[in-house]
Amino acid sequence: MSRRLVVVGGGITGLAAAHRALELAHEKKIDLEVLILEGSRRLGGVISTRKIEGFLVEDGPDGFITEKPWALELCARLDLGARLIPTGTSHRSVYVVRRGVLQPLPEGFFLMVPTRLGPVLRSPIFSSRGKARLALEPLIPRRRENTDESLASFVRRRLGQEVLDRVAQPLVGGIYGADPEELSLAATLPRFLERERQSGSILRAIWSEQRRLPPTAKAASGARYGLFVSFREGMQEIVDALHSRLPEGAVKLETKVARLDRNPPDGDWLVITQDNEKIRSDGVILTMPAYSAAGVLSESAPELSAKLKSISYTSTATVNLAYRRQDIPHPLDAFGVVVPAIEKRSIMACTFSSVKYPGRAPDGFVLLRAFVGGALQAAELERDDAGIEAAVRRELSDLLGISAAPLFCRVRRYPNSMPQYRVGHLDLIRNIDHDLNHLPALAVAGGAYGGVGIPDCVRSGEKAAEKIVNELQNA
Repeated sequence: MSRRLVVVGGGITGLAAAHRALELAHEKKIDLEVLILEGSRRLGGVISTRKIEGFLVEDGPDGFITEKPWALELCARLDLGARLIPTGTSHRSVYVVRRGVLQPLPEGFFLMVPTRLGPVLRSPIFSSRGKARLALEPLIPRRRENTDESLASFVRRRLGQEVLDRVAQPLVGGIYGADPEELSLAATLPRFLERERQSGSILRAIWSEQRRLPPTAKAASGARYGLFVSFREGMQEIVDALHSRLPEGAVKLETKVARLDRNPPDGDWLVITQDNEKIRSDGVILTMPAYSAAGVLSESAPELSAKLKSISYTSTATVNLAYRRQDIPHPLDAFGVVVPAIEKRSIMACTFSSVKYPGRAPDGFVLLRAFVGGALQAAELERDDAGIEAAVRRELSDLLGISAAPLFCRVRRYPNSMPQYRVGHLDLIRNIDHDLNHLPALAVAGGAYGGVGIPDCVRSGEKAAEKIVNELQNA
């Protein structure tokens, strides 16, 4: 008997879900039709690569981390392994702005924790008082409560206010576009929580781990850039590869879903589009943002809808700018710069894209990418595109000495795109899963639930596919 699975949303999560569902159907010999309904004119969601005047421009994610294996494993199954490229081997570090001056993040900083004290003590990023407070961390008693805690509370308690303001907020909070005062530690950095519980001190735990590692595996500064990869022709490659594996007719673009109903006679699902098209389906995976999934489920599953709606989002924008190398006086001897919110500037960070990955700019030219918005700089997005460009150029002039006009500037907005993992997020997800267990052949997937990176989204989509296919097989 033929079965139909409808995947709502054609971003990386939806594409991974559809691909995995077809893989499993083939393995289990299930006759399965998969249909992706995407509301926009293109697949890929926030992943979007453009070629502009010889530059390779990423509007959204520019790579993914290999430490989480799910995206890498998917690439192997798609025969994309040979297309992957690592970050550049030189300048794998990052600058931090302090009082308007770019200072190198101390060598060996692992996200928000130093693996070596020497470079920290020599760094001008922290005051003498801040360094002394950091050095006291092994003497700070572990937290006894077993409740969730914000990232800000954890870092302030263990490492001090300066580490929070100067490193944790721009490096970790920036990943989520979040306010660290609200960001759940358990949902974002559970390993640091576990280190405190087991060792009492996260510095002692990190130093002990580092001593057991071979020299080539020692933690690099910042975001461990050596673990990141991209594709020779940009992240669009994985979107195109997944699309190419789908059967003809498996994708309907510009098709927005308005409502999801149970179909009483058969107990399956009825997917109703905004054009009032009714599509019967044996299973449904919702991969759009949680607030959109909440709207779709408001009538058929109101309690689940309310929980999904409680996941808040922030907005961001990326600004790609191309320059002649001779027009930038800064040596660009890092992968970029992060800007602490306490600096009160108009950008969260700027990646030196053509330094980070090869092939992003022609010889003699440079591609930069600034990030604007997030929870702490939401007002910056109230400007129009010309205003955002002007604000970014002012910052690049001040921080990098760039006075020349860019060859081109591309502003791309992502409204309500960054899910916020607030304190208590894991309990909320457990409650969402509980509700889903009572709704046969329905799953939600995406960055709102178990991680915001590309590997997390791939895993989320694939787990949803496995759940639905197993249910259809056993029905």
